Amino acid sequence: MFAGNVGEITALMVAVFWSMTAISFEYASKRVGSLPVNIIRLVLGFIFLSILNLILRGLVFPTDASAHNWIWLTISGLIGFVLGDLFLFQSYTIIGSWFAMLIMTLAPPMAAIFGFFILDERIGGLAILGMFITLFGISLTMFKPDRINRKMVLNKPLKGILRAFMGAFGQALGIVFSKYGMRDYNAFASTQIRIIAGIAGFIIVIFISKKWSVVFDALRNRKAMTGTTIGSFFGPFLGVSFSLVAVQHTSTGIASTLMAMVPVFLIPASIIFFGHKVTLLEVAGAVISLIGVTLFFM
Repeated sequence: MFAGNVGEITALMVAVFWSMTAISFEYASKRVGSLPVNIIRLVLGFIFLSILNLILRGLVFPTDASAHNWIWLTISGLIGFVLGDLFLFQSYTIIGSWFAMLIMTLAPPMAAIFGFFILDERIGGLAILGMFITLFGISLTMFKPDRINRKMVLNKPLKGILRAFMGAFGQALGIVFSKYGMRDYNAFASTQIRIIAGIAGFIIVIFISKKWSVVFDALRNRKAMTGTTIGSFFGPFLGVSFSLVAVQHTSTGIASTLMAMVPVFLIPASIIFFGHKVTLLEVAGAVISLIGVTLFFM
């Protein structure tokens, strides 16, 4: 019954996984900072994947990957995990996971554009309209009226918004390079390669910034480690791996569209766990942005 929709169903599952991940990592990052959470969750994700690959493939490490796999998946890991997620996690602590993931709905249109140039994937005729609708939906949530000065002003810090935009850019370009680098290679082993690259990248960042003491402090924070562990299981392990399964079985655009459902799932979770006050205008903006993403791939 679902055999012909494996990619679509898997992408929707990824949206659920990433919703749980966003909540968990926001919880942890607000306690110990985004940098230690980033590298710890990648190490945990690598451990989870190594165990799984040993069970499924009989290999702890992706030693059967080709040079093509290693080169392009490494590039994907550096762009997606290090560049994209470093900025995304920083935005969690500034504007919250729900608002950050709403801005991340720009990732599918970006992925489609990158897919067009890099993978020669087709973009539908409604693409430009969908892009503008998505931007309009996000803009609705970004601004609020200043009745005193009679103008519209940002309702979130600009630095948090810009970091979320960089997160969207990194995720979009990373997923396209993942598809190019993976080809028919195992999705879980491909994720291992991306995570290895991510860990190496963050080690360099931590050495340069001299933040090892912050990482060790985070390891002793029980609440932060609980959030990081839960987020690692549903993010670098299940979420990222299943996202590669999705792009193997459907187009990058369709997979990214369904995975962009995260903000919808995050609305009730953000209210329950963080007491975020989500206005009707923000909900409307989220729905409009998702409509725009959908139109982009019709």
